Amino acid sequence: MALGNALVPQLIAAAPAVSVADVRRYSFELTARPESVGAARHHTAELVTRWGLGEELGDEAALVISELVTNAVVHTAGTQVSCELCFTDGQLTVAVRDQGYGAGGPTLCDAAASEERGRGLLLVDALSVAWGAHDVPHGPGRIVWARLGAGRAC
Repeated sequence: MALGNALVPQLIAAAPAVSVADVRRYSFELTARPESVGAARHHTAELVTRWGLGEELGDEAALVISELVTNAVVHTAGTQVSCELCFTDGQLTVAVRDQGYGAGGPTLCDAAASEERGRGLLLVDALSVAWGAHDVPHGPGRIVWARLGAGRAC
């Protein structure tokens, strides 16, 4: 596990040329309720702006975290959702951990154009240079993460 209580395993170890002083990391918890989606979006956009990473990256990160938190709220039965943002080496990684108790993990599916739901991970895939999911190593839950901003000058 990387330094700290990271939701994304070995994030710092994946970029060993970056000093710990160049890493920005922040986490927060929300109740697993629909109104928490807006709070996660607002909190993320505000943090990315405070870090000086640009409005475009802030908008993308806010959209991605809102999709990931929505999935955690809708598709699991937990009471809490943990969110983490980590900026290192010109990339911002957003991770959301749920408490599990849902059926299966996230999947990228082709939603019909007329469907109102089911396209969240398509948006995450389109905005991310990489994304994935894995079970929490100890206990129930799943972590879904997305990496944004490859090659972006910050």
